[in-house]
Amino acid sequence: MHARSLGCPDPGVTLRLMPGNTRVPRPTAQRLSLYLRELERLEAIEQLTVSSRQLGESVGAADAQVRKDLGIIGHSGIPGIGYRVGALAEAIREVIGVHKRWRAALVGAGNIGRALAAYRSFHQQGFEIVAVFDASAAVVGRTVAQLRVRPMSDLAATVAREDIGIGIIAVPPECAQEVADDLVEAGVRGILNFAPRLLSVGDRVSMVNVDFRSALEHLVHDVSQRDMAAIEEAESKPVAQRRRRRGAA
Repeated sequence: MHARSLGCPDPGVTLRLMPGNTRVPRPTAQRLSLYLRELERLEAIEQLTVSSRQLGESVGAADAQVRKDLGIIGHSGIPGIGYRVGALAEAIREVIGVHKRWRAALVGAGNIGRALAAYRSFHQQGFEIVAVFDASAAVVGRTVAQLRVRPMSDLAATVAREDIGIGIIAVPPECAQEVADDLVEAGVRGILNFAPRLLSVGDRVSMVNVDFRSALEHLVHDVSQRDMAAIEEAESKPVAQRRRRRGAA
């Protein structure tokens, strides 16, 4: 099973992202995605070239790391000029696979599902949700983001007819494994899982888990650690000040 959680890359996994036999390590692929965001921002303001240092600063990576990453995909900067923004952006899109449009099926028309269906950036970045499914008879037939919610019985036929490659799971955890099984059987090649549960999808399908609760817990932990450090620092200052005063006396 090829599964991972956002923010927790497996450094031992490599991706076949380029034509031929070239493989790109997953951490590198994740940084390429971040470079692409910066390049698209530069394209929007019509900046023609960019240095490895500027790209690195935008994602928190050293410029040497940027040069190494871009070298893996066959791009080296021009001395005194840097990288041509448009050409590099297009190369990264092809490596990642977003140079073409990906059609997706969303399963779950609850709060998270409706928010995902209405998220405009998906369409702008090459992902298009073309079908929404739900198991509830009370929801089937309703409209979500201009799409009619379909019954789960239509899933396999719709995936085949609409050439859907990606499945998005936004259902309660107790239903998620059954939905994943249905998506795999229908023929999707990748699953984005928003259900707070680890799922098994076999070796033919890649999966990414998005766990909001885990992300919030990590955030709260970091905030708590900072708060504790600030309290300890504040409590230590009066002691240090008293020691300095005694020493001066």
